[in-house]
Amino acid sequence: MDAFYASVEQRDNPSYKGKPLAVGGSRERGVVAAASYEARKFGVRSAMSSALAYKKCPHIIFVKPRFEVYKSVSDQIRAIFFDYTDLVEPLSLDEAYLDVTNNKKGFPSATLIAKEIRERIFLKTGLTASAGISVNKFLAKTASDIDKPNGQTLIAPGKALDFISGLPISKFFGIGKVTADKMHQLGILSGADLRKREEAELIRLFGKAGRYYYQIARGIDDRPVNPNRIRKSIGAENTFDHNLQQKEEMKAELADIAEQVASRLQKYSRQGRTLTLKIKFADFVQITRSKTLTSLFSSRKVIEETAYELLAQENLEGKEVRLLGITVSGLDVPETSGQLTIRF
Repeated sequence: MDAFYASVEQRDNPSYKGKPLAVGGSRERGVVAAASYEARKFGVRSAMSSALAYKKCPHIIFVKPRFEVYKSVSDQIRAIFFDYTDLVEPLSLDEAYLDVTNNKKGFPSATLIAKEIRERIFLKTGLTASAGISVNKFLAKTASDIDKPNGQTLIAPGKALDFISGLPISKFFGIGKVTADKMHQLGILSGADLRKREEAELIRLFGKAGRYYYQIARGIDDRPVNPNRIRKSIGAENTFDHNLQQKEEMKAELADIAEQVASRLQKYSRQGRTLTLKIKFADFVQITRSKTLTSLFSSRKVIEETAYELLAQENLEGKEVRLLGITVSGLDVPETSGQLTIRF
């Protein structure tokens, strides 16, 4: 979906249309959850502090997120997907992979399926979507960002290597800014440059991710579309209206967050071995502290007590805390693999 949360707000409030808008935060504090395309022209991005967003765009409009509405719209969109295939792997409320190799409507072309789905989404919701079509997840995801908003891009099998060769490293899905900067320093500016490097060298430079970089430079991605994708972590966090200075205040907030995490673990029938406490200070410096148990985290009491223990280990004297979060991980289950084949 195109700027999903912001687009929903602009759809539901006509006075927001055509104006720079941020979902989440306020002029004073908080974090941008989504930015309209009008706001993006000023350099506003999701995960940016709202104070910086306001500095970049003083006339930006901040609105509170309405996740129950976004979830409802997401369900409408997902229902459309299932008219074409049961192999739907959601990544978030606004994005999913679809394997349409054997689609329910017998379409001979993945491009035509994408076009029809986008048209139906617009008729049903009034919102636009963009699509990427290709032979595997990496290429399809990369393609989906090329013709936004309201467009679609096909990377046909015979064109994949040429496309990757000319793609700037910063545009590769799975390569973030820090890694891209490191690659630039090494003279790796494009897919063609990346493909010149040996696998062993990339592993030495980037660890396990080096193998992934070696493969995607060659258009290789064997991950299947998995409709039963297993969550690898479950968590919750809160950015506060005012900075916290007293540990008792922090413990009270952690109790609420622990309850949210325990509720989500129960909802998904999951448990985990590792708990991570996230602390962000007033100066935006962020730290994490983790503990792994031989038993499993599931109950609110154990989650809360472990979070307290990790908090107590930190010297917070004279420091102000703007955000606390708790994540339980170690939920992963091995996935099978297989290569997709499809007509375009």
